[in-house]
Order: sequence, then C-alpha cells, then structure tokens
Amino acid sequence: MRVISGKARGTVLRTPEGMKTRPTADRVKEALFSIIQFDLPCARVLDLFGGTGQLGIEALSRGASFAQFVDIREDACRLIHENLKRTGFSSQARVAKCDYANYLANCKDKYDIILLDPPYIEVFLENSLKMITEIDILQSGGIIVTERPWEKELPYVFPGFTRSKDYKYGKTVLTLYRKD
Repeated sequence: MRVISGKARGTVLRTPEGMKTRPTADRVKEALFSIIQFDLPCARVLDLFGGTGQLGIEALSRGASFAQFVDIREDACRLIHENLKRTGFSSQARVAKCDYANYLANCKDKYDIILLDPPYIEVFLENSLKMITEIDILQSGGIIVTERPWEKELPYVFPGFTRSKDYKYGKTVLTLYRKD
C-alpha cells in the first residue's frame, strides 16, 4: 500500500498483520480522489474509521490542510501515527483512539470532507452516516464519501444532503453525499 499522488507520492505505508483492517484498493482510492480532487485543496478532513490512515494521508498528500483520524483500536492508532511520520504529515493531523459514535457525539469541529470506510460486515456505515447528517460537523457544500460493498444499500435521502450517483469498482461502491 502506498500514497498514490501529491507531496508524499510513492511513500509505502505500513499495514497491519491479520484481517482486522481492510485497506482500500489502489484503483478505488485513485477513483475516489479523482472524484473529489477539486474539493481537496486546504480542506479539513475527517477519516472516521482510520485503520492504516491511508485515506486521510492521501488527502493530505493531495493538498488537504488537516486530517483528523479516529479508530477504536490501539494498534490502528499506532499504525496511523507511524504512517503520518513516514509521510511527514504528523503536524497536520490528530489521531483519536475512540469509538466513532462517541467521537461524533462529542465533536465540536467542522470538516469539509468526511471519509467513511468502516468494516463492511457491521452497521457502522449506516449508523455513522445517519449521525453525521443529524449533527452540524460538515461545512456547507461539504462532502461525505462512503465506501461499501455493492450488496449493501444506503438511503437515498437525508434532509439537507444531495446524493451522487454510485461509482462501482468491482465489488466496491463509492457514494457521495454533499451538504446543501
């Protein structure tokens, strides 16, 4: 796994052993960042299910000004810190070791882009998407990016948000919601 483009292009990121973390495939990551490329410069990004940190780090590499990473697992948080050091982005990021729901319930910050790539077999995606659309942490015009398996459906309508078309890459689907 590597940073695809930008300041840290080509930097190899550490990945965890085992199957607890499912990194986003390079072709899906490239597609995702091509879709949101014009929203990235100077953006504040929330990578809610940090894992290895690869999505938030890619955003920083492509011009985001700040990234907040959240993960409940201690080993994932250590890995994110290590990958931030490898890429030189430690000063532009924070890592919170906590549950996504607790983070969202207590969040006082505002973001331009929120990246949601939780474990596929759980209901974390549906729950976090619902919570985010009910609280005021996304800037006007901000984007929620979701990654999910093709068989998992998401609601089409959230008050105050517009859903994009689905972008399908093999068995993975990217869906974006933009705050009106």
